[in-house]
Amino acid sequence: MTKVIDVKDLVNSIEDGSTIATVGMTLISAAETILTEIENQFLEKNSPRDLTLVHSAGQGDRVRGIIHLAHEGLLKRIIGSHWGLQPAMMELITNEKIEAYCIPQGQICQLYRSMSRGISGHLSKTGLGTFVDPRLEGGKMNERTKKLDDISKIVNVNGEEYIWYNEIPLDYVILRGTECDENGNVTIEDEAMKLEMLPAALAAKRFGGKVIVQVKRVVQNGTLNPKDVVVPGVFIDNIVICDDVFKNHRQTSSWYHDPSYSGQARVPVAHDEVLPLDVRKMIGRRAVYEISKGDIINLGTGIPNDVISHIVNEEGFTDDVMITVESGMYGGIGAGGIDFGIAKNTQAMITHTDQMDFYNGTGVDVTFIGFGECDKAGNVNSTKMGNISPGAGGLIDIAQGAKKVVFCGTFTAKGLKVNFDDRKLNIVNEGEVLKFVDNVKQVSLSSKEALKKDQKIVIVTERAVFELRENGMELVEIAPGIDVEKDILALMKYKPLVSDNLKVMDADIFNADSKANIKQHIK
Repeated sequence: MTKVIDVKDLVNSIEDGSTIATVGMTLISAAETILTEIENQFLEKNSPRDLTLVHSAGQGDRVRGIIHLAHEGLLKRIIGSHWGLQPAMMELITNEKIEAYCIPQGQICQLYRSMSRGISGHLSKTGLGTFVDPRLEGGKMNERTKKLDDISKIVNVNGEEYIWYNEIPLDYVILRGTECDENGNVTIEDEAMKLEMLPAALAAKRFGGKVIVQVKRVVQNGTLNPKDVVVPGVFIDNIVICDDVFKNHRQTSSWYHDPSYSGQARVPVAHDEVLPLDVRKMIGRRAVYEISKGDIINLGTGIPNDVISHIVNEEGFTDDVMITVESGMYGGIGAGGIDFGIAKNTQAMITHTDQMDFYNGTGVDVTFIGFGECDKAGNVNSTKMGNISPGAGGLIDIAQGAKKVVFCGTFTAKGLKVNFDDRKLNIVNEGEVLKFVDNVKQVSLSSKEALKKDQKIVIVTERAVFELRENGMELVEIAPGIDVEKDILALMKYKPLVSDNLKVMDADIFNADSKANIKQHIK
């Protein structure tokens, strides 16, 4: 028997005060038909309201996705990892209109799995020493939330500290697939990620919750290859057929469907244009010097994903490293910006939960992450900019497990302009905001925890490279054309260590030609 339900009837059945989990990343797999209708019914009749929204990755593109739920009254509480592409959600959090907790992205994925197994929470070292540690901020994102109970605690097992993330009973889980049969068996052939669909569905079932899936179409029973089914129909309660697939079932924000991002086709890499040299590419070029041949690497948002994957392709060493992204991608060339998390011509695609198992456990050889601040102790803030707190996303999961963490960003912010005449760096206009400060606004990476594990922490900027030492940050390299005193030390709130063997960056990094001969540095 078909489980298809009209979206209006579905939303009308959602009770006020319910806890809803949505599965997606950026706009990938956003159930836009359902999310839009929840918003419409709230605006029309003030219900459903007082919902708790749970989500692992950030979901949206500034105008679509979970931003439809960003209304005071509709939401009472949000428990998620990242809101950088949901400005209206960040505004609600900043203005104390909703309760907001941040849990690292991978920990939410794994919490679903723990809950589905009948466990009352999830045990992990991920988050220790950072702002999600209950001894610091406990992931509470505003003053309103700081008055509430913690959703995690520190426990000791065999003499070691862990964070225990409490279970979150789910009333509804909203998924998206490509098609399903009349029994509700779901496939995802046109989707660009596998995500954590089954763990989330099973977590809801553990608490007697309902699982809803939005699809493009329903096919006859027996039509689907059973190996293609990602959630068996016995766990699906209702099916919503998308009302407008070109508008509300886009593969990602920038396009409706590109088969090279869903593994259904491959495109010639020669079609990808060479990135022009600017300060972001210059930073990316220097950052990839930290790679060794055979490394498994991770690319975060910003400069890492937007630039470094292209540099690896341009410089011709794609076969020497394996690029991964937190969503579960292996190899390929990543899409950037609002389409973060997907890649064309990938070699493999695993689930979001499985990827986080790898990142938390074995860990990548090198991860590249953007940064906002670094303090005198070597703590790094990549999660709070001014009064705005976009959250951690997968940063904490990835950084704490990696063997080497390379932070990429400009030395100053807001107004920095440079050029690369004569194969050296020239500061045309200095940035107004200093990023090397006495104390960071929020601890995204704890230097104390990094030193315990003997991690190598590197900060790469356009003019200086720093490495973490036992007694603070050490300046180890400068760009050609830079004056250490005037262009670096005078613009830091603290005095760093300065290496006795201070090096000058390779001039090839500042070459405007398409290649910088980086492959020769990959040993």
